[in-house]
Amino acid sequence: MNATFTLLEMRRITRDWAGMFFTAVLPAFFYLIFGATVDAKDATIGNGNVAMYVMISMAAYGAVTATTSIGGNAAVERQQGWGRQLGLTPLADSSYIAMKALIAMTVAAVPILLTFALGAATGARGSAQAWVLSAVLCLVGSAVFAVYGLLVGTAFRSEAAVGAASGTMVIFAFLGNVFIPLSGALLAFAKFTPLYGYAALARYPLTEGYLPDGSQDPLWVPIVNVLAWLAIFGTAAVLLVRRGRERQ
Repeated sequence: MNATFTLLEMRRITRDWAGMFFTAVLPAFFYLIFGATVDAKDATIGNGNVAMYVMISMAAYGAVTATTSIGGNAAVERQQGWGRQLGLTPLADSSYIAMKALIAMTVAAVPILLTFALGAATGARGSAQAWVLSAVLCLVGSAVFAVYGLLVGTAFRSEAAVGAASGTMVIFAFLGNVFIPLSGALLAFAKFTPLYGYAALARYPLTEGYLPDGSQDPLWVPIVNVLAWLAIFGTAAVLLVRRGRERQ
């Protein structure tokens, strides 16, 4: 992996102030509104409080927005000729992938760290184990949505489409029990949506599977959801890449 190229790419991404705002600052702002200032923020949930529940949810949302965007842009770059340019350099495909993965995880860490820091300063409470494991799960699980971004970038070959894909995270968040607690039929439907398993798994060290409506998810529910959507996104992306090669 080329360190210079990685740093240049990182600098290019961080110069996009609008993109960084929606990736890092907006989730933290959502936490302040929905977690740090609500009357129920100190109510107990699992081994912590509601403020920490919201904090983890918003950090997860910010992380997937970052990885979706970077994964999608990587696909668009390769299809619009950047791959041929890189082919003239000593940079191997594996190094390019490793570089993009490192950048995606680094950028995804920004909203996680910022939101967790605000949570610590504004009364989010949970066990030390929950703080550490939830942060790690937010970061690692967000890689699934880099594959989603890759899928969209490969399918539409447009930066605008990649931006729209990041925008769909808002819809997925509402449907996936991330922004507002769902119950009844909506909650049952949410368990089949892409963000549900990822967010529930990130919150599991805090909630131990308990939901705001009093029900409880066994650990296998979010795990199966994450693995199923990873398989769906990954299979679709591979098929689209193969189809694109056949047309060339």
